[in-house]
Amino acid sequence: MSLSDDQPHTRTRLPVGDLPPPQPGRQPRPLRTLLTVMGILVLLVVAISFANRDKPDPHRGSGTAAADGSGGGGKAAPTAATGQRPVDTTSNGIPAGFPHTDQGAQSAAANYAVALGSAGMFDADTRHSVIDTLADPAAADALRNRLDSAFAQGAAAKYGLGEHGTAPAGLTFISRTIPVGTKVEQYGDAAARVAVWSSGLIGLAGQGSTQPVAENWFTLTLSLRWVGNDWKVVDFHQQPGPAPVNGDQQAANADEIKSAAEQYGGFRYAR
Repeated sequence: MSLSDDQPHTRTRLPVGDLPPPQPGRQPRPLRTLLTVMGILVLLVVAISFANRDKPDPHRGSGTAAADGSGGGGKAAPTAATGQRPVDTTSNGIPAGFPHTDQGAQSAAANYAVALGSAGMFDADTRHSVIDTLADPAAADALRNRLDSAFAQGAAAKYGLGEHGTAPAGLTFISRTIPVGTKVEQYGDAAARVAVWSSGLIGLAGQGSTQPVAENWFTLTLSLRWVGNDWKVVDFHQQPGPAPVNGDQQAANADEIKSAAEQYGGFRYAR
């Protein structure tokens, strides 16, 4: 006969000796502990490496590091920022007052490449001002005559520019040099030779342009001299490339390029 829910319930207590033995605590595992410690050490090493990777090398950049003129030619300079700031002074709109170091020479070369590749070079008056600003006075006349001769051979006429480098109505003339990297080919206290690998933009932006803005790659090598507490250009030459493979990115239309040229300014460069 079954008991109803109204019947009282009984509780049975087991003797202490009959209780199941307590479960043992979790035993430490030496291998797991060792792996944990090693993982923490690896993370610390990686963190320290990242913290120190962009610090400037205290042994680079001294004015006497390669006084024999052979410094910098055998090693590739890192492309990461060194921590030096761009100069904060200008002369006729061109950065000036660079440090008397190999890095100062590289910064000067990069900024001078920008000036030499600017649209202002297509105007004779502006071109002469650029040369007078960045050239060694002893070499200024030769550089001025050389450039005047080059531009007289139809560089402006190719793009339909006016006498002062003005673009045809409704169009915007674009000429920009964008340094990608610099390399010291020779360095000494009094002179340096620096190559500037660059990308360039040149052409007419706007509807109906027959010379649309195109990209080109070249290397501009500048010979510099320390004159009047600054690096000045003595000579330069340009060669094509090295050019990367063209990407599959769709080209912007004429209005987009024109708008970008009007909205985006350039930079001052520091090594």
